[in-house]
Amino acid sequence: MLIDLTVAVYYRPTADYCASPDAFGFSLFLGYHTERSMPLLRTLNFITNHPLNRTRKVAAIADFMKWQIGSRLVPGQIVHNWVDGSRFIVRAGDNGLTGNIYCGLHEFPDMAYLLHSLSAADLFADIGSNVGAYTLLACAVRGASGYCFEPVPGTYKRLMDNIRLNDLCGRVTAMNIGLADKEGELAFTTGENCMNHVVAEGESPGEVIKVKVRMLDEVLGGQSPAILKIDVEGFESLVLKGADKTLQNPTLHSVIMELNGSGTRYGFSEDAIVATMKEYGFETFEYEPFSKKLTSMNGGRHATENTLFIRDVNRARTRVKNAKPVTIRGVWF
Repeated sequence: MLIDLTVAVYYRPTADYCASPDAFGFSLFLGYHTERSMPLLRTLNFITNHPLNRTRKVAAIADFMKWQIGSRLVPGQIVHNWVDGSRFIVRAGDNGLTGNIYCGLHEFPDMAYLLHSLSAADLFADIGSNVGAYTLLACAVRGASGYCFEPVPGTYKRLMDNIRLNDLCGRVTAMNIGLADKEGELAFTTGENCMNHVVAEGESPGEVIKVKVRMLDEVLGGQSPAILKIDVEGFESLVLKGADKTLQNPTLHSVIMELNGSGTRYGFSEDAIVATMKEYGFETFEYEPFSKKLTSMNGGRHATENTLFIRDVNRARTRVKNAKPVTIRGVWF
């Protein structure tokens, strides 16, 4: 008897899902049809319309399918060659990394701005670094020194694997802590992949661990980054309170901060964050990597993704204008 089985790929939200247009929480199943195809189509649409894939749409879909199928037929970790000799270790379910396999630079405007505005003389701080994509771009590609902070021990171990893989131990200080407005301990979720976060009052998550937290100012001890990246799933307000001296230091010219509405679980307002940043002299901007154009958002912000804050936009424009060009998959920017 012959059974006609076809491979159906369909989207299934899981704890690994990261709330973004390119949520790659997919599962492969044997079956007769594709279920829940619309989220899959949206993801494929994101991949094929990504700026680095617009001239290689078929190849991009092939990359997507190759990873989705191959990572399940032959499970385990692989080393992916990335930008200018940098590499990262990736496995199925790594939503913070697989977008870079499909698209070159997952968060294209923000990652390109980082590459265009950092130099080897700069210090970069990656707060909520996950497994280190931004740290690799800043420190392995651009040669900057760095601090990175990842509170979840299992994720921190994988961050360290990527730091060692790129021979960055002498240039990057990685810390298995969280950041807040005072020293102490906080409970963090551990089973939500790139959406792990400080447990809010009244929240009842599954896996939780107590983690030491410190203030950024105290950790840096007077050193000042040129750029901060903050991705702490809604806890930005207290991270900023512990970074007052850092935010005042004129060396800091840019902050890439994810503002996706998660702060409401702690009672924080993201409009208040924008107002706080304005008090430190930062305004919000959008960046177009191909033209290297910075456009004011006039105090606005993105509701579900990173927002770019810049102090002294003329200095920022000079930096990106004079930046060494980057090429990914034959595309220069």
